[in-house]
Order: sequence, then C-alpha cells, then structure tokens
Amino acid sequence: MQRSTIESPSQHVPEALASALAQEQAVLDTARQNRDRALETIRAQLSVPSNDPVEQTRLRNLHARAEELRNAGDSLLFGRLDALNGTTLHIGRMGIPGIEEYSDPLVIDWRAPAARPFYTATPVDPQGQARRRHVRIADATVIGLDDEQLDGSSPTDAVGNGALLAALQEKRTGKMGSAVATLQREQDDIVRAEASGPLIVQGGPGTGKTVVALHRVAYLLFTHQLLATRGVLVLGPSTRFLEYISQVLPALGESAMVAATPDTLVPGVRAHRGESRELAEIKGRGLWQGALVDYAGSFTPRATDFSLQWEGENYSIPSRLIERAITAARSGRSYHGARSVFAEHIFELLTDAVITRGEELMAGMESGLEDILGGVDAALAKDDDRGVTTMASGSDVDGSYTDEDLEQLREAIASDARITASLEDFWPRLDASTSLQELLASATLLKKWTSGLSDDEIRALTQEPAGLAPSDIPLLDALMHEIGELDSSSDQGEFTTGQAATRRDWVYGHVVVDEAQELSHMQWQMVVRRCPTKSITAVGDIDQTEAPHQHTSWAESVSAPLGTRWREAKLSISYRTPGEVMKLTHPVLRLANSHSEPPRAVRFSGIDPWEHNVSEVNLLTHSHTAITDLADRWDGGLVGIIAPVTRVEALRAALPGFAVLSATESKGLEWDATLLVDPAGIAAEPRGYNGLYVALTRCTQELGQLVLVP
Repeated sequence: MQRSTIESPSQHVPEALASALAQEQAVLDTARQNRDRALETIRAQLSVPSNDPVEQTRLRNLHARAEELRNAGDSLLFGRLDALNGTTLHIGRMGIPGIEEYSDPLVIDWRAPAARPFYTATPVDPQGQARRRHVRIADATVIGLDDEQLDGSSPTDAVGNGALLAALQEKRTGKMGSAVATLQREQDDIVRAEASGPLIVQGGPGTGKTVVALHRVAYLLFTHQLLATRGVLVLGPSTRFLEYISQVLPALGESAMVAATPDTLVPGVRAHRGESRELAEIKGRGLWQGALVDYAGSFTPRATDFSLQWEGENYSIPSRLIERAITAARSGRSYHGARSVFAEHIFELLTDAVITRGEELMAGMESGLEDILGGVDAALAKDDDRGVTTMASGSDVDGSYTDEDLEQLREAIASDARITASLEDFWPRLDASTSLQELLASATLLKKWTSGLSDDEIRALTQEPAGLAPSDIPLLDALMHEIGELDSSSDQGEFTTGQAATRRDWVYGHVVVDEAQELSHMQWQMVVRRCPTKSITAVGDIDQTEAPHQHTSWAESVSAPLGTRWREAKLSISYRTPGEVMKLTHPVLRLANSHSEPPRAVRFSGIDPWEHNVSEVNLLTHSHTAITDLADRWDGGLVGIIAPVTRVEALRAALPGFAVLSATESKGLEWDATLLVDPAGIAAEPRGYNGLYVALTRCTQELGQLVLVP
C-alpha cells in the first residue's frame, strides 16, 4: 500500500500535491458556504411559529439540525474515497447538501452506509475503492493530506496509519476529541454493530473503548432515529471523566443524551459518607434485588372489611371485594401505583353502594307513595264521579341516576377528606429512603427479607452510621422503583435532556456504560431498570477492575442482570499507550491473576520509561521536581500524577495546579506524560495490581516513576 503525506500548503511540495491541497480546500470552502446557506434557510423557517402539533415536531427537528450544523465548526470534512469506477465521495461529521436543491450531497455523513469503506477497506479487501484520503484541517484551512492507494500490495491491520499516528502524536488538551476521522476497522465494526441486546466490549488500555462507545451512540441515533425520542444514557465512572468526554457527541452533531455516574443517576439523591470496601461488596450483591422486591411487597395491606362514611351514612365494603380490588391493583404495579388504582376501585365500590342504598330507599318511598296517591285518587273520583286516574304514579317518581349524576357523585366521593383519610390509614404512602433505613438498621428485618447474609454481615450493616453511602444508592433506586412515585405519569413524552435527567423513571432508548467492569450487580440493575429492552453498549477492561466485588470475568459480572443474550466484542490494539510502556504491563497482569493478553501497541514513542529511587523524607520535593520537569518537556500538553489513595491529599497540597489522582480516579483519562508516585503503594491497595495496571497506562508519550526506598 502506497502512502503520501503533505503537512502544510506552505511547504515546498510537488505541483501535483499542491494542486491536491488546493482541490480539497475548494471543497471545504464550498461545504462551508452550503452549510451557512442551509442554516439561513432553517432560520427563516424557524421564525414562523405554529400551534399545529405536526408542524411543531417538524420545527423541533429543524432546530436540532441547526444545532448540529452550528456545532460542526469549520472542519466539515475529513476524508475522501475515490472508487475504482471513478466516483468520488467526501466524508464528514455530518451530511452537507450539494449546491443544487436536488443534487447529491457535497459531503456525506460518516455514519451513512456509503461511507463505511472509508473505515473498512484494505488492500486485501478494497471494497471497490482505489484510494482513501485523510484530510487534516485547522482554522478552516486544509493543512495536510494522507493518501492510501488500496491496490492490494500489502495487508494491514490499521487503516490510515498516517492520519492515525498524527492524531496520536498530538498533545492532550484535557478534553476528548472525536476520532471519527481515524476509527480503525475493529473499532468501526463495533460502532456499527446491531443494537439488539447487550453488547460488551472488552478492550485493554488505549484501545479506544470510550471513543468506540460514543461514536456508537452517534451512529445509533443516526441509524435508528426513534432512539432520539427516548434519548441515550451515558454512564461513566466519575464526573471528571464525564467532563473529559463532554465535547465528543456535540462535535458529532448529537445532543439527545444524559450523562451521569452511578452515584448521580438518581435525581436529588447523593451519598453523604464513605464506607468500607467490605460493606460496599455486601450491598452490591445481586441478592438484594429479590429481597427489596419482597420487602416492598410486604407493605401491601391485607384485605379486611372496609368501613367508610358518606353523608352521615356508614358503608362497609366486604373483605372479598377488597381482596379482589387489591389483587387487581397490584398486578404489575408499584406500591404507590397500586395504591392509586385501589383508590379508584374504592371510589367505584362506594359509588355503587351509595346508589344501591338510594335506590332501595327510593323503592320503599315509592311503594308508600303509591298507596297514598291511590287513596287520594279514589276519593277524588268518588267526589266528581271520575274513574281512578294516576296522574303521578309511583313509577313516574323515578330515582334513577344519569351518567352526569354518577360522575358528580364519584368526584364528590373521591374529594371527600374523610374518605381520603380512611384510604391513607388503610394503604399509607411510603418514603423509600425511610423504608430502606429501617431495613438496614434492623437485624430482624434483614434476617427476614435477605437470604445469604451471615450474622456477621448483618451485624456490620446494622452498625453503619446514618446517611447514604455510595452502595446504598442502588438499593434505594431499587426500592424507589418498587414503591413508585405518588404522581408518576405513564407517558414520559418526547425526550429533552432536562426532563430525562430529572426523572428517575425515565426509560432510555439505549444505554452506554463506560468502565463497566466496576459495576456491582445492584448497579447493573439500575442500568437495566432504565432500559428494559437491554439495548446496552458496555465497554471496559476486566483486568482493570478495582471495585470490591470479586468478578474476574464478564460472565460473572453481567450474566445475572443481563441474562444469556449478551454478546462480547474485543479490541486488541492499543493506540494510546506506547509500546515502551506496554512492555511493563505483562508482569503486572500476571500478579493481578489475569488470564488475558495485553493489547499490542500500534506505535513506540521513542521514550523509555524511567524511574528514580527516593526516600520518604524527600518524596514531596522529588515529586515537585519530577512533575515540573515533565510539564516543561510537554509544554502545551498535559501531565498528571497518580499515587496511592493515602498520599493523594498531601501531594495535592504540595503540588497545586497539577492533577493528582488515585488509580481509580484516573480511569478513562490520559496525559502526555504521567508520573507515578510510590507504585508499590498502589500495588499494596485492595486489588492493587489492577490499579497499577491502570496507572501505568495513562500516558501517551512518557512515563516516570518515583520508587520509595528505605
């Protein structure tokens, strides 16, 4: 495969290559003009308001398209395909219309089927393509091209290495950028995989797991547009991580998403205290799901005769009717949902009872009235020699109710304070948080409703301090789901980020889980609750697991919450971490009891990892010197420090202005250069070799270590 690269139009380059740069610049300029023209057209249409629901939907779609075009910036294209039949396609983050109204698009969306060969064609399988070109743009100027002749001369695992390696060599900015121009074939296969059922993506450090997950979101929203009506949930390991990835989807023209962490997924609920790993492991077990379902169900009242008073009259609804009403109400509903349905049954039963009693009373009154009227008629007839007449017979004194009468009576019953109070006494409202606290504080309740917990574990749970810990949030979410909302609406309406983010019961069209290996069984239940169809993409590395649970395989991690229909895909090439660093990970993985092969590095940085021996006394001084030197060497980029949890606070105080994180906090992040302080201390933490594996692989260029010695 032949490749030629031009870095800047200002360089001295052959005339043919300079011409190619000018040609692509002309396409870019036209694309920008067409984008601006499309925006003007949309603005004109948006300026005309409408109350018509169909037209309002169209206007919302136009607004989304305008936002997509605005977010595109000036880099409207990044690639070109020249087919063997002579046709040419330009590819960008989104489609850009042609010059004429009905002409072919000037730039096609990278997610369109026609664009796929840009990511998958190789010399062995050119897929009808003669050449692939990567176009690099800065400040609305084409600054470089990377051409690949797909002539079958040599196979390759990674397409577009010139553009890819150029992207990898760029300094970090603190924000993840889209990799739409440099997705590799194994990544693109996952991006475009079917959305049916859960997909687990296993990938080691630097394989692009997060990039794949986010581009998959963009692809699914483009391909399955109904997903946008429900939105996508992106679940990440930390708020720092979510901030890091925040620009990727908007750059791809997508905004129908909510981002959260497991600790922030329940609106208005936050952890107030820490907890031990042992307790977090106990409360993360799958046994709690069934236990909390049964516990919530125990609050449902038992059927008894139900006495009510209406307008001074006492009414008693027999227990057999109450039992029937409870059974009908509970079917497939939460505690509060069933409570509302039960109340409707009571209103109907009481309305029927009132009507029945009224009809019985009226029937008695009619019988007596007929006798009286009959005597009167007879007397009148005798006086004036007329026969017996019944001008107002008892049958005409009609006690029947119209539909309007029935509705008014039912509404009056439903709004009566005494009846409402009786219902509250029989079927009280519950607070999920209070109910959970009562369960966790009571050894008696825990023994009754949880099976599989030892006496020591129950004792540890009941001795916890007040307030929510992180592992309580999935338990609370499960109980809130079973107890339900007092005023829940069955119709969630059309997706908006604000509405979905503030509703605990919002059901999403798709869920992406990053660092999925860290989720406990109960956290997985939170995910499934928000996407019952299990349209889920979960990415992670089982060898980077640091959570308290003991999962060492994806089957152990996800089979219980996801069932047997989940599929696994693997990413085998590390694009971020240089080969010099990846060599250090083999013994660490063995010590972590991993059975996996680390990903193979696609490149070497030319910088060998280094380490300095330091003493405890001068650790902070050496840390300051080392990180300052790294910052100077990587001026304009990013450097970070990773240390044992017990050292993070002191290092942050001594090194203001630098990112100092624990291994767990560094998950999913990257820096040009990383300084590990006391790597042995990281390894000594719980599941510490997994954490050390994470810490070693955060750099894109240079790794330094400060090793403590006596």
